[in-house]
Amino acid sequence: MAEAARLTARAAIALAVDAFTEHAPPPAGPSAAPDGPLAWDGYGAARARAAERTGESESVVFGEAEVSGVRCAVLAFEFGFLGGSLGERASDRLCAAYRLARERGMPLVSLVATGGSRMQEGMVALTQLQRVARASVLAREAGVPHVSVLRDPATGGGWATVGAGADVVLALPGAQVGFAGARVRPADADPAAYTAEGQLAAGHVDAVVPAGGLRTALGHWLTALARPAPAAVPPPSPPGGAGGLPESGWEAVRRARDAARPRAEAYLEAYFDRRLPLVGDRCGGTDPGMLCGIGLRDGYGVAYAAQCGTATRPAGYRTAARVIRLADRLGLPVLTLVDTPGAANDAEAERAGAGPAIAEVFAAVAAARVPVTTLVVGEGGSGGALALAAPGNTWATRDSYFSVIAPEAAAAILKRPPEQVPHTAEQLRLRPQDLVELGVVRGVV
Repeated sequence: MAEAARLTARAAIALAVDAFTEHAPPPAGPSAAPDGPLAWDGYGAARARAAERTGESESVVFGEAEVSGVRCAVLAFEFGFLGGSLGERASDRLCAAYRLARERGMPLVSLVATGGSRMQEGMVALTQLQRVARASVLAREAGVPHVSVLRDPATGGGWATVGAGADVVLALPGAQVGFAGARVRPADADPAAYTAEGQLAAGHVDAVVPAGGLRTALGHWLTALARPAPAAVPPPSPPGGAGGLPESGWEAVRRARDAARPRAEAYLEAYFDRRLPLVGDRCGGTDPGMLCGIGLRDGYGVAYAAQCGTATRPAGYRTAARVIRLADRLGLPVLTLVDTPGAANDAEAERAGAGPAIAEVFAAVAAARVPVTTLVVGEGGSGGALALAAPGNTWATRDSYFSVIAPEAAAAILKRPPEQVPHTAEQLRLRPQDLVELGVVRGVV
């Protein structure tokens, strides 16, 4: 906990970036009056004590810096200044940081440590979250990548706008992370749910990064997000080569289901110089059977979403859709790897919204303005696989098949006995070479 809890704004900046140049705050307004917009007795004195104790004039510091050669805008909360709370003047600085990133066309790094809105400014403080949200939207529309680092604590409106609103959310180990601060949580609340590690498990944080590795991690992320690959990427080659084409439909199915064939992890490891995972659907779910993130290939960023051979769960589809939409906004080409017997269809998956989640991926791929490349590396089971496939730019390996339905399910629907499954597989024309002839895939890799 100490690693996450003891960083001042200046210490966090020094840890995260190179050559920081602070920018002057915007001119002060009404809340700079001695006791603020509510005339809260003693508020002015509390601010004066906070300034003397921290050496800061407000709870937010901002400016510009460099990380691994990438120029970026930086904002950092000073928790020692009234709990890093958001008031009108703090909001001015937050909005100025977003505007700096937008006007100069550079990524934004936010180092978040806040207890929420400043109660001494009442609703004036709370409504600042709307201003911050608007600044965030304008930056998004301008194609500004935003990487947030959650320090201790990251709670309240600062977490729900600046932190959770970032494209990539990193956290320091042991940091308290949650909308509810420590003093306002239910007495019986599970404390693990309010930690960086708990939020990672729930799909709200992408990675927990030790303080000593933060600058390196930020350097990788900013390079990947700010330097998109200039064109569509080629499909990966099978790791270790591949055999001949399957002679029958049933052989294609058996080869795709062979536990010894290469899986998505092997393809991604061979394809990228470095992978930066994006974890979770931001709705409380993760799916270990869907690997998503941004990869560095020859120094350029490429987004990826890869199925790992299991039935894909709603959280997996929502995570893939999130990554494809992010790539489209930042101009990153996308690589998808298809390998699933189909979408998960158990009762839990239905309650979690399997249909809407699959629809999200179909829509994200259909709406993408960036090039999407797909490789079918194993099973291509029905719509749960097709959702990730790029129309007109899908390829297949020799150890794969793609089918409207699994041959066993097709035989069952047609009331055929089990011994008819191989014949049904032949009728479905699901072999890689069949898919080429049908115009479903461009070629066999």
